[in-house]
Amino acid sequence: MTLDAFIASLSQAAPPEGLSGPLQALWWDGKGDWEQAHNVAQDIDNSTGSWIHAYLHRKEGDRSNAAYWYTRAGKSMPFSTLEEEWRDITAALL
Repeated sequence: MTLDAFIASLSQAAPPEGLSGPLQALWWDGKGDWEQAHNVAQDIDNSTGSWIHAYLHRKEGDRSNAAYWYTRAGKSMPFSTLEEEWRDITAALL
């Protein structure tokens, strides 16, 4: 799936079949459902899940919690916009 196809799928009511957990979390966030995105992300126990979890807490405005999750992901908190980070994470996982 391309990034453009992923973004286009946000017009659907549910994530496309076969999306990994990390991409499902990003899909729900792209739909504007932070809570569902967080529910999915917190069940992903690896560095990718930590990266998404960090992004979601940054978006929430909880920078200290975000910093913890970026550290667990082995990443630094980015200086990019939230929209740019969402696209970067999504593109990296597609």
